[in-house]
Amino acid sequence: MAKVYDVPADVLIVRLATILKSEDIPAPSWTPFVKTGAHADKPPQDREWWHTRCASVMRKIYLYGPIGINELRKDYGGGKPSGYGAAHHKSASGAIIRNAIQGLEKLGYVEKVEKKGRVISKQGMQKLDRLATEILKELVVVNPQLKIYT
Repeated sequence: MAKVYDVPADVLIVRLATILKSEDIPAPSWTPFVKTGAHADKPPQDREWWHTRCASVMRKIYLYGPIGINELRKDYGGGKPSGYGAAHHKSASGAIIRNAIQGLEKLGYVEKVEKKGRVISKQGMQKLDRLATEILKELVVVNPQLKIYT
């Protein structure tokens, strides 16, 4: 069985976002208007950015868990130029990450570990590993050299 490490992140996140959209993960009412952080100039152009962010957060928790919200804020943040000087790092929005994690917890994919952060649950790990296996099978058809990872 393939793991999340064995497939490209962009393919996995797009597939997982469509699955989360069909499972009806709740998107807050303010998602069309909000920027993703202080470093962003405009709101995201993709209308379905919420499900993509939820999928990305789920993947990061799988890879780096237990991980806290502040650590995820640093990961999703970016640089913003401040006048003539160099760009300074700004953290991403905490409300977006908190709401995404709460939605994933309601679906049973993420669990909270006391004083450590969030980890992926057994159900979430199975879902991601099965999805990674499907993606790897499709990639093996295109590139047979990837068969060693199955």
